[in-house]
Amino acid sequence: MKTQSTALYILRLALTLLIITGVMAALLAAVNLVTAPIIAGLQAEKTQQAIQAVLPGGGEEIAFTDKTGTVSTVYGSDTGYAVEVAPIGFDGAITMMVGIDKDGNVLGISIISHTETAGLGAVAAAKTSAGENFRGQFVGLNGSVAVSKDGGTVEAITGATITSRAVCEGINAALACVADLG
Repeated sequence: MKTQSTALYILRLALTLLIITGVMAALLAAVNLVTAPIIAGLQAEKTQQAIQAVLPGGGEEIAFTDKTGTVSTVYGSDTGYAVEVAPIGFDGAITMMVGIDKDGNVLGISIISHTETAGLGAVAAAKTSAGENFRGQFVGLNGSVAVSKDGGTVEAITGATITSRAVCEGINAALACVADLG
């Protein structure tokens, strides 16, 4: 029986691994090519639903300045603004839409996406009474928004103070952006 040299054996293993990873990379690229437009369409639909939830009648995208780095898009109409913000929560960005009327009062918030902990920070976006109560606290607020632990009026979600603070931070960024728009 003939034995292979160690170098030839390692080369054969490396080439086999290279071929396998190349095929898998090509398959992943093909799946991404097919699913990317679908995902983008679903995300755009969720954004439009969020705009409608916080600013009845929707709005058109407008130019803005953002001093916080949290605001990504602003939509304006005759009744107010819908501001898309992405503050950093406990486990990543919380993308949400904040509705603000022409007088600078919060009309409502709609959380588009998040990666917060299930049962804790995820309550902020949940379609439960706890989630709705949390989001409802912001309606009518203006000026600076903060949780009660920080001297504000917003009751934080139990066990999710970081998420609650992030939501307040996003609303403050939206309010500041709208104030700059005049």
